Formats: sequence, C-alpha cells, structure tokens
Amino acid sequence: MHEYVALGILVFIAASLLFGAIAIVGVPYKIAVDRNHPHQDAIRFAGWVSLFTLHAIWPLLYAWSAAYRESAVSKIAPRFAEINNEDTAINDKAEYTGPKLAQLDEDITDSVTLLGHRYEALGDRIERIEKAIMAATEAA
Repeated sequence: MHEYVALGILVFIAASLLFGAIAIVGVPYKIAVDRNHPHQDAIRFAGWVSLFTLHAIWPLLYAWSAAYRESAVSKIAPRFAEINNEDTAINDKAEYTGPKLAQLDEDITDSVTLLGHRYEALGDRIERIEKAIMAATEAA
C-alpha cells in the first residue's frame, strides 16, 4: 500500500514540475503581448525552444520581451514618418526655394558666426593659459 502512495506522490511531483516548466515558458510571451512587442511570435517560439534546452535561454527571452516599451517607440515613429514625408515632398519638386530654405540658410549663417566667435574666445584663453604656464616655469 505504501508503494502506491509513494508512486502517486512521485507522479504528482513529476507532473507539477512539468506543468510548472510549461507555465514558465509562456511568461516572456505574455509580457510581449501586453507590451505589443513586434517580435511576439519569435519570443513564443524561442520560449518553447528554451523548454527543450532546460530553460537555458529563458532569461534572455525575459529580458528581450521586458525591454520593449511601445510608448517610447510610438513617440518617435510619427516624427520619422513626418521627416520621410518632408524629404519626399522636397525631392519631388525640381527646385525648392521656399521660406524653409531661406530660414535654414539664415540659421546656418548664424551658427557659423557664433562658432567663429567661440573659436576666437577659446584661442584667447589658450594663449593666456600658455603665457601663465611659461611664466610659472620661468619663475620656478
């Protein structure tokens, strides 16, 4: 009688471990679905592969699915689409001489002028530092 009880406990423990391992396989996939990950199918397939590799790659799957945030991507994607639309609109026209080009030219000119002034200021500072170093070495 004790043998049957022991066998039942052993079968219960083995079944629990098997179903627990299968349940763990689905965790990265559920995270990917919740976050609307673009690679959901790949994560699901890799989860089943990890079952046969004794969950050796499971931590990587978890990190892969948890690292994706749709909110960050959704903020950037419309801007990329807008830039692409602007580029195609500009490329479609033979010559573009609108106000944006004039404003861009003014901005570039202002930036170059500002950089020139900063370069001169840095040159003056470097000269003063060199003089101070020379004076300190001569005094020593």
